[in-house]
Amino acid sequence: MTVTIGQAAPEFSLPDTDGKQISLADLKGKNVVLYFYPKDDTPG
Repeated sequence: MTVTIGQAAPEFSLPDTDGKQISLADLKGKNVVLYFYPKDDTPG
């Protein structure tokens, strides 16, 4: 799947720093910045 600039992000969930699952829906109405990088130890 490809997401372009300005397109809504698909629904997903990930563990937070405390290990608790948090989903994108949990953040609805808040400002969120998503940053993706290609691979560890590569320029980004």
